[in-house]
Amino acid sequence: MPSSATPYGAMPQAGLSVNGSFTGKVRHIKIASAYGTAIFYGDFVKLVAAGTVEKDEGTTSMTPVGLFVGCKYTDPNTNQLTFNQQWVASTAASDAAAYVIDDPNVLFQMQCDGTAAQTVLGSNCAVVQTAGSTSIGTSKNAVDISTTATTNTLPLRIIDFVDGPNSAVGDSYTDVICKFNAGHLYDNTTGL
Repeated sequence: MPSSATPYGAMPQAGLSVNGSFTGKVRHIKIASAYGTAIFYGDFVKLVAAGTVEKDEGTTSMTPVGLFVGCKYTDPNTNQLTFNQQWVASTAASDAAAYVIDDPNVLFQMQCDGTAAQTVLGSNCAVVQTAGSTSIGTSKNAVDISTTATTNTLPLRIIDFVDGPNSAVGDSYTDVICKFNAGHLYDNTTGL
């Protein structure tokens, strides 16, 4: 049972309709050269009007296109093609592209920022946005468990609990399985 908060962002697990690998479910979307915000493995990302991807920093509402699972770019210092699980803020690379799991029905595991009781199953919730780990390149976002409600505009829905040696319902920092609830770009009939 985790006794301290160790959030790790949104870790993709499967699709709601089909289990299995994410082969063919990862889209390459450009990152603007010198984009000034770091993006970490497990962060939510959004598509912007320029046709590029940026970190979605929303908490109670978001417009995600998916989950960031890495990127590629030509390193401006070495001139070598580089693959990284984090986008280093302000990297000048005209060929930068994010790897994004953009399936609106993707399921992902996240840690709650507190105790999740059985009664939150099926609830909607907000996100706690925290700067990621630059040493290992992963997100530190978490589920804001204090916001669980029926509010249809909250961005995430809790659909299951992770029951195992490191987490169980009622633990101090419960791990849960979530899906996008509201705001995914592909479900928005207005478009970008």
